[in-house]
Amino acid sequence: MSNVEETLVPRTASVKQVIETIERSQAKVALVVDENRRLLGTVTDGDVRRGLLRGVQITDTVAAIMNEKPRVATTSEDSAQILDMMRRNICRQVPVLDADGRVVALKTLEEALRVPDRPNWAFLLAGGRGQRLKPLTDDCPKPMLPVGGRPMLQIIVESLIRQGFRRFYISVNYKREMVREHFGDGSLWGAEIRYIEEDEATPLGTAGALSLLPEMPNEPMIVMNGDILTKVGFGALLDFHTEHASVGTMCVRDYILQVPYGVVEVDDHRLSEILEKPAHRFLVNAGVYVLERAAIELVPHGQAYDMPTLFEEIARRKLAATVFPIREYWLDIGRIDDFNKANDDYIREFRDLDVAKALR
Repeated sequence: MSNVEETLVPRTASVKQVIETIERSQAKVALVVDENRRLLGTVTDGDVRRGLLRGVQITDTVAAIMNEKPRVATTSEDSAQILDMMRRNICRQVPVLDADGRVVALKTLEEALRVPDRPNWAFLLAGGRGQRLKPLTDDCPKPMLPVGGRPMLQIIVESLIRQGFRRFYISVNYKREMVREHFGDGSLWGAEIRYIEEDEATPLGTAGALSLLPEMPNEPMIVMNGDILTKVGFGALLDFHTEHASVGTMCVRDYILQVPYGVVEVDDHRLSEILEKPAHRFLVNAGVYVLERAAIELVPHGQAYDMPTLFEEIARRKLAATVFPIREYWLDIGRIDDFNKANDDYIREFRDLDVAKALR
């Protein structure tokens, strides 16, 4: 069983401390216990993100986000019984308690079942011209610009492969031959790569290329812009999407707008309050999505169509559209400054890909 000690946090722990515990532990969960090690609740990655969406601050205590009624097992149950319970309740981690409710172990689904490669397709958008990155993109499509010595699209593909994804569609347009020549059929990476070719004269936007899929996916599909670098857990994203029975899930990022002046609040003609340099928090589209077949079928065939429009249509039809906050590293490489930052960040954020390449 997993090392349960690395998952334990006291009831006084802050959300920040819980996040650090989740990221440090192999089981990706925090178990909240009292002074006698009795279980008070659990916190998963999804609990943290839902709390952040509600406005919970990282300085708040764990009580603001923990699940007070988690699924648990007892020491009297054998592995087969625990595994059956995990399957029925779609649990990836289950605390094992003694007769007094004290945590004695932690059972993970990965320990019980060797997780196979994910059947989900990933659809990567790599057809943009990258006008704001000129002159770098005069002779190279934006997703093929080198970051840390390799094309940023390769970093995306390798990051997904490390998380169990082996099946890719790449939509290409501008200088498409450079993408095709580099990746081929994907066999060099132990993957399967197919291409969706847009008409060079008619760019299809961030969603339109989905209408050119030769067949509809049977599993939720990851869709991602080819100019984004992120350390998001795609497995956690899929779990979140499935847990909420979503038709479409949009990843979002915090964007803080700092007003550089004192803002005056007025009641009729009387001054009521002065807010000194207030900060306004927004959630912005992060360019990473999960789509069900029902969402993809809404995209009009062969027409320019963007993701925000698709999600508006999903919501208009009263289908489930959810948002998933990315708190990990994320960078949209849209300008020269972003490109330079990506190269500065590469060693710190993506060094593990170099290790994987050396071992392949």
